[in-house]
Amino acid sequence: MNQEIRNLEPKALWNKFADLNAVPRPSKKEQRVIAFMKEFGKNLNLETIEDEVGNVIIRKPATKGLEDRKMVVLQSHLDMVHQKNNDTDFDFDKQGIEMYVDGDWVRAKGTTLGADNGLGVATIMAILESKEIEHPAIEALFTIDEETGMTGAKGLKGGLLKGDILLNLDTEEDDEIGVGCAGGVDVTATGNYKEEDVPKNTVAFTVKVKGLQGGHSGMDIIKGLGNANKLMNRLLFATKDFIKLSELNGGSLRNAIPRESVAEVAVTSEKEFISEFEKVKSQIISEYKSLEPQLSISAEKSNSEIQKVISESDQNKFLNAIYAAHNGVYRMSPDISDLVETSNNIAKITLKDGNLKIECLTRSSVESSKEDLANSLTSVFELAGYKVAQAGHYPGWAPNMDSPILKVLDNLYEKLNGEKANVAACHAGLECGILGQNYPDMDMISFGPTIKGAHSPDERASISSAQKYWEFVLEILKNVPKK
Repeated sequence: MNQEIRNLEPKALWNKFADLNAVPRPSKKEQRVIAFMKEFGKNLNLETIEDEVGNVIIRKPATKGLEDRKMVVLQSHLDMVHQKNNDTDFDFDKQGIEMYVDGDWVRAKGTTLGADNGLGVATIMAILESKEIEHPAIEALFTIDEETGMTGAKGLKGGLLKGDILLNLDTEEDDEIGVGCAGGVDVTATGNYKEEDVPKNTVAFTVKVKGLQGGHSGMDIIKGLGNANKLMNRLLFATKDFIKLSELNGGSLRNAIPRESVAEVAVTSEKEFISEFEKVKSQIISEYKSLEPQLSISAEKSNSEIQKVISESDQNKFLNAIYAAHNGVYRMSPDISDLVETSNNIAKITLKDGNLKIECLTRSSVESSKEDLANSLTSVFELAGYKVAQAGHYPGWAPNMDSPILKVLDNLYEKLNGEKANVAACHAGLECGILGQNYPDMDMISFGPTIKGAHSPDERASISSAQKYWEFVLEILKNVPKK
């Protein structure tokens, strides 16, 4: 199946992507891909090191004639988001990604593709391996755990890198040159609740919300897509007088908009429950029919026997808290057109056996606004009696419109494509802001090929865009400023 991918142009890029995608590389479990990358560098007889946290750095001298240019850090992250369709049988810890060509797109069979940020990693590998590509001295920086905490970028010590310019290859529109990004913080609420025996004469039902698009909780938050956790809560809130909640499991990753949610409930009045449920279901599907055409909402009698349910008081506190907690765009940037400044994703909710957990990822390009929304969420959850932790803070990346490397990329893009690039900040968490804390004098920029549906099984990479992007990369390397 992946042989079809290896025949695509540019072959150097797609072959390295196929090699990489054969290696399981979940966030927090990067040991195999770290070993793979170290072996790759050593087999090329290039200086290869692993730092204290697991980042891999490979250095390659300049090609003849470009020794007088500034050293460039080519940077991408090794880990990938693991999401799969509910009916897909796949073990991310053991299997390589199964890819196929669909017109102009490379896709994966029922899973995320790993183009985020695998195409960036593959680009760097192809350059390191090539004997023909002209380039200045290169430091290839492969970071770990970008998707679930950016601990690789956070753990990279100052003074380890020698480069003057950093090219981050993690932007997902090929006409965009990234000059800034949002920072983030995890807001996590945990609590206990009183369990009660199931009332007599109840009927067990399984409530499901599925078929949502999901996607990147930063880049896609502006689309107003359905959040399975919020939609499930809306259904449960509307029917709360006729149900006793037993279990709830919604979402999977903090940086992915939740696509599915499942609840187990004991229904005390079947007729009234079904009547109210169908009414709200119809309203939701109507509201989302253009955005979420595959949305499916169901309530079916369950064969499983419910033993315990949450008390009525604790059920009301929980449903009220989720209803009140902000999800989606919080504030648009007043300075940059169409840029989301601040947002929150209610990413994952679990409720079972007397314990509950609510996991959110709050993003903002303005630190004070990030703090404001995080405090708003904290207040809501504390009012419900839950413990709240704010953790994993990482800074945004402030735009530098006077960046010398920005001028190089801006001019080259127009020369190659006959039009100006879109120079913009994004509402995703790039590693540039974190890396810039220990390397404040490094000139940084971000760009990449077009990738759609990142962080979801609909993730796909454009073949024609990869060709355009590859040519851009090669021209940039030949035009890096002199020392």
